[in-house]
Amino acid sequence: MFGIKTIFSSFAIFIACFSYGQQYIGAGKTAGVTVTTSSNYQAYAGFLKANAENTLNGNGLLSPTINAARFLSQAGFGGTIEEIEKLAEIGTDKWLANQFSLPATYLRDSTQAFFNQGLANHIANGGDSTTYSYRPTERHVDYAWWNNIMNAKDQLRQRTAYALSQILVISSEGTLGDFGIGVADYYDILIRNAFGNYKDILKEITLHVAMGSYLSHLNNPKADPSANIHPDENYAREIMQLFSIGLNKLNIDGSLQLDGNGNAIPTYDNTDIKELAKVFTGLSVAERLDGGNLYFYLGLWQADFTVPMKMYEEQHEPGSKTIIDGYVIPAGQPGLTDIDMAIEHLFNHPNVGPFISRRLIQQFVKSNPSPSFIQTVAEKFNDNGSGVRGDMKAVIQAILTHPEARSCSAISAPDQGKLKEPILRYTQFARLFGGYTPHGKNRYWNYAYIALEQVNQAPLHSQTVFNFYSPDFAPNGLIGDNNMVAPEFEIHNTRTAIGYADLVYYWVEAEILFLTWTSDAIESHITPSNLSGLNEIVKDTDALMDYLDVYLCNGQMSDHTRTIVKNKFEEYTNSLSDLDSKIRLATYLVLISPDFVVLK
Repeated sequence: MFGIKTIFSSFAIFIACFSYGQQYIGAGKTAGVTVTTSSNYQAYAGFLKANAENTLNGNGLLSPTINAARFLSQAGFGGTIEEIEKLAEIGTDKWLANQFSLPATYLRDSTQAFFNQGLANHIANGGDSTTYSYRPTERHVDYAWWNNIMNAKDQLRQRTAYALSQILVISSEGTLGDFGIGVADYYDILIRNAFGNYKDILKEITLHVAMGSYLSHLNNPKADPSANIHPDENYAREIMQLFSIGLNKLNIDGSLQLDGNGNAIPTYDNTDIKELAKVFTGLSVAERLDGGNLYFYLGLWQADFTVPMKMYEEQHEPGSKTIIDGYVIPAGQPGLTDIDMAIEHLFNHPNVGPFISRRLIQQFVKSNPSPSFIQTVAEKFNDNGSGVRGDMKAVIQAILTHPEARSCSAISAPDQGKLKEPILRYTQFARLFGGYTPHGKNRYWNYAYIALEQVNQAPLHSQTVFNFYSPDFAPNGLIGDNNMVAPEFEIHNTRTAIGYADLVYYWVEAEILFLTWTSDAIESHITPSNLSGLNEIVKDTDALMDYLDVYLCNGQMSDHTRTIVKNKFEEYTNSLSDLDSKIRLATYLVLISPDFVVLK
């Protein structure tokens, strides 16, 4: 309940104490306790009620709901009312266990289904099949991604895959935009292995056609000095710099190892890149969609992205390769064995635990995790307690249950929290206030090009392999001056700040939540938002503010923000139109406030 104030004119409490424990007021300790009051509080016509016994039994306490809303802002894409209430009831341990056990919701099949339905709609609208895209494209991936985020039960798995997609980046911006199934199948690697092993992720993305195309080790031939051909170094560089060990040697707590002069120690040099590049030669398409002949240099148009690349031995660089730390991959073995050995060596490098742990903590919880937070997670990466290295399930659980993620004291620390990236603001609002869809029950079509234009972010649409923002970005001012980082601020500027406010206006005032490409829509191309759940609550100003505080701000709305909104309410009456205006105004102001856009 919201805005509930339990008022007593008199009360009497009798507490029975037991030798094995002490009873206390609130949170359910009611044995042997009697509460009497002169009246029970009711707000306008009894819509909100507070019974006397709630003082002790904990009913109506907001803290479990607030904690649940906050947890789902970290571990998911924001919660629906039902999900938040359920989590508040069962607790995080049971929720995590349930999420780890749920079957995966994949992207590839959903992408194909949206393509099929979009084509059928296009034809039903009088279009010709020849004027529709030949195969699923970026917009069909967008439809599938947003539909899964809105509907999938495995929210933690989906959230983990999304976090990984910002570390192990490919993008629909560019060539891959025409190959939706390829992008979706790549993303399914992250979904499938979200609770699996990080080594498997490294192996699978290395051999995926989409990654091979994006980082140019697809059709990467062996050296031919006479023709000035040398192995492409792109993937070799990025698998080290971005996907595994990073630029500099780290201690287990993520701090830099320093040499005798106090300088950072690089993990690799240009020779290491050149040697590792030799490993990733000889890979090309393994299956054709048309059943035609396979050959090295086959392009993407007929490639089956769902089949890992195969090794064409005649194009694989012969001889031994000496990669980082002097590790020798011997000559005379199959090319895929070279790749296996290289990935195994990188995966076992001591940097991987702290490097990847920090990146994931930044994605889920906070921009500036303490060294002890990083160390706790990195140690779990190194050994899940059963001798297994790289166990993603253990890593994710360690992140979400760490005191810096859960404790109240951590919330007030100056280095706590992070700026919510725009897409996570979008998903939180959409999952809370998603309206009916014109495409049928629970079918959410959203082509996110407007978000990309307005806030420089849309899932799987990064402009570069370095993601939308750098994990080490520090804006000028107090954050940078205090040697802290705030990655998401790299895409927060004078243009995108206004762009985000414009998006919120569309969601709240125009009730435009999602947009479908016109030719794909059979009826309306707009999925509206739905604020009707606030129609009764708005009759009590405090109840409305509490609702928005709990479900949008995780109980951290400041008195300053609350006062601004309530002062604006003085301009309105309690007519139906003014009540509707109050809902929209309050929701809009909260959504653009620091209390919402910063996750603490």
